[in-house]
Amino acid sequence: MSLEAGARLGPYVILAPLGEGGMGEVYRARDSRLGRTVAIKTIRSSALGSDHARARFQREARTISALTHPNICTLHDVGQQNGVDYVVMEHLEGESLADRLTKGPMSFDEVLRYGIEIAAALDHAHRHGVVHRDLKPGNVLLTKSGAKLLDFGLARIVRDEEQSDKNAPTIEKPLTEEGVGRCSSSRLSSSPGSRPTLAVTSSRSATSSIAWPAAIRRLPATRRDR
Repeated sequence: MSLEAGARLGPYVILAPLGEGGMGEVYRARDSRLGRTVAIKTIRSSALGSDHARARFQREARTISALTHPNICTLHDVGQQNGVDYVVMEHLEGESLADRLTKGPMSFDEVLRYGIEIAAALDHAHRHGVVHRDLKPGNVLLTKSGAKLLDFGLARIVRDEEQSDKNAPTIEKPLTEEGVGRCSSSRLSSSPGSRPTLAVTSSRSATSSIAWPAAIRRLPATRRDR
């Protein structure tokens, strides 16, 4: 369901659409209580059609909201109104690293700066028990203040729930074309037999796979390219 400018979701007033993709639609909005601009992402009704799915979504949102770091997009709020589930995120302006790489190579200083910022964000998430499972250039936004990792966990949950309902794979597109990306996470398990170190190592490997193409002007190869 598309929302028009002036529509309200709780205390949030819709200003303009920003894009759409795998989870639903994304809007620029105004928090009428605090007077700040935010990004609101509505979730497709088919994705959270059960109490189990909604509970899982809310648990993940609580986990992600605990991540407070200058290089991680902040999750402010979640809500539901008139059958519309939504998440409220920090509003950011910039371009994805994937878009930046299509314009040519980055300088050594840029690669070093963004690489350090991405690594710092991942380290913070790991220390809070959250592992990124989909780190790639399209999930990193370059802003005036630095690199930002976006949407921890939420797109993965929506996709997983839809796959379990349909029992078939789905094609997931970026959440927006410009300015807002998607990423996913999982909790680091402390149960016997779990392998959290492997998950952390995977995140470090993904960081390297981002830094290397940034330096040589090529996007990393996808499975289809191999």
